[in-house]
Formats: sequence, structure tokens, C-alpha cells
Amino acid sequence: MNNILDFIANETNSKNYKSYKYCIENVEVPKLQYDDKQDIVVKRIGETDKGLKCSKSLKEYAIRIQGTTLFKYFLDGSRRTYKVDDIAFNNKIYPVIAGQIGAGVCYRENKDSFKSFQLHNPLAISLPGVLNSGGKNDELFFNQLLDKVNQLNVLEKQNLKFEKIVPYRYNASKEDDKYEDRGVAKIQDEMIKLEKLTVKELVRQKKLNKNTFLIKDGSLEYEWDKTDLKNLSSIKSNYASVVGVSKAFNPESLSSYNKRISQIIADLPDFHRTPAFMYETVRIPDVKFAVWYLRIRKTVNPFDGVLKVEKILVWDKEEEDGLDSDEIDLISANIINERNPVCYGQDNRWAKHLYAIFLTEKYIKSKYLSDFHFINLF
Repeated sequence: MNNILDFIANETNSKNYKSYKYCIENVEVPKLQYDDKQDIVVKRIGETDKGLKCSKSLKEYAIRIQGTTLFKYFLDGSRRTYKVDDIAFNNKIYPVIAGQIGAGVCYRENKDSFKSFQLHNPLAISLPGVLNSGGKNDELFFNQLLDKVNQLNVLEKQNLKFEKIVPYRYNASKEDDKYEDRGVAKIQDEMIKLEKLTVKELVRQKKLNKNTFLIKDGSLEYEWDKTDLKNLSSIKSNYASVVGVSKAFNPESLSSYNKRISQIIADLPDFHRTPAFMYETVRIPDVKFAVWYLRIRKTVNPFDGVLKVEKILVWDKEEEDGLDSDEIDLISANIINERNPVCYGQDNRWAKHLYAIFLTEKYIKSKYLSDFHFINLF
């Protein structure tokens, strides 16, 4: 039996339906999704310059440091998910979700050199946890199933294999909590794990330091599991030279601290930043962040051309006093210098896209199997 879905159904005493297969991202109506979470608790001003009350221009600073760069590594995570079948168990129907995941880093030694540095691009399947009906540990059961799936001829003859089969919750589905979304979320979780692993590997290789930073596309508001929390101080130190830059952010997320924040962001002049704020989230209360907003170009839409910049506060002194304002200015000026060239005409997020991140994203996606190829594995 070479068909992956037939094999899984046979191994789990379930029934598959050979349903229509499609790429979820190609058919879903686009939703406005923010990188930042909605459970933010703002503590206080997040930088050492407590006297900064209005926006600050970094234009002259950016001009002064042209020709040098703080950022040499660029990290992006990506995933593409697919509905590949429906499977029946105990008189209920559950979707089977599969995905291609990418977490990659590109490296720029100088302005004339930009190359790939590291890439993880595994394949994964998400199944309802109810298929583990024998009482085994979930990890053990699905790893054993994974080993058997990877021995199928359809994969071996193409030198392909799946790295994970991850179970999703199978309690009753609701309108705003569909089984498909749970499966996609599991694929997303695997992507986030790869991003964190990538940062850890760069630190272990001693690639990051006070003069060589990494820009991570998107928020640094990771969920940390229990194992992470035991080594939280060590994990935080991994992010001493990492900056998160978000294109999609909620301009109202800090409104509990400053009711005018959305208008302040919209009114930012070119190359100005807001003061930094210190906040934490209820999901990870032992981690504090410094966050500020930076306009890299003026556009018609008031929030286009503005980036949300965040950094984990690593040291005790930072958590007490905030991030050094000189470091915030240095980071901001270097981000301004990353604004050109632009990917206008190639990406509708061009006004907020840093070109090095755009290239990293393109590199990762170029390593995906085509949708047709991937779907036909099933």
C-alpha cells in the first residue's frame, strides 16, 4: 500500500474519503492578522531616556552611519498548508492537514554580498489526536506512525520524508475554532519551533554579538513551553543581538497605556521613532519587551511605511531601567538604512518590507515543492 492516506487510515482503523485536495492559503479569504498578541500589559517607558515624550528623528544618524551595518543575518519563517483529505473515526469526520515549513537565514557580509546561510524546510502532517485510540503516549504513537509512513515507496523513490506528524485537539469543533484551523495552528507551531532553534544555533556558532545583529521578520512574542521556562535566563540571552520587525501590527495594542498611540503612529514624520514602551504578555510573564514604532517612508495609508520594532529585555538592568536609548537609536538608524532598495511591484507589502527580509522570504519559498507535486504525494 503506497498511498499515504490509505496507509494512515488502515493503521489507525479509520476511513479516509479521498476528498478534494487544495492549498489552504490559495482559497481562504485574506484576513487581517497582526504579529502582536492582544494580551499585552504595558508597564512603563521602555528606554533609559525618560524625558523623551514625542517622536525622535533618526535621519541624520542614519546618514552618518551609511556604509556600515549592524544587521548581517536575516531570519524568516514561512509555512504553506494543505487540506489533503477527510478521515472518519468514531462516527466523526476530521480533516487531514499537511504542510511545508521553512525557517531560513540569509547572511550579508557587505553591500555586494548576500547569500543563504541556513535553511530548515521539513514536511509535516497534522492529524486528530483521537486516532491514537490505544492509550499510548501521543508522541510515541505518532512517531511510530511517522516511521512507517516514511517507508512508503511514494516517498522513498523521491527521497522525501515527513519530519513530524502532530496531533490536534479533537474535542467538539465550534464556529470560531474549526478543526482545520487547529491543524494549521499545529503546522504553525512547528514553524515557530524552527525559528527558535535557528536563533539558538546561530548563538551556539557565535555568529551574533554586539556588532552583528539578526533581524527576525515578525514578532518575538514566542510561546515558551515548560522546558523553556526552566532555562529562561539562558534562552533570553540568546536574543541579546536579535531584533523583531513586524509589518502587521495592531496600532491600538498599547492604547491602555496611551490612548493616542494610534494617532501618534499615524502622524510619525519620515525617519522618526516613537518613545519605547516596556510591556509583557500574560502568556510569558517573566519576559519583558521594549517596543517602538519607526516610519521608514511616507505613503498614502497612515500606517504603511511604519514598522513595529521590538527587543527582548535580556538583562536585569534592562528590565529595571529599560533598553539603552542609544541602542534603540542605533537599531532604528540601521533599519532606516535597510529601507532601500524596495520590492515595489513584487509584493503588496512593499512599503513596510525590508529588502533583505524580502529576499530571505523568497529564498525559503523557492525551496518548497510545487503545490501540485506536494498534493500528489497523497
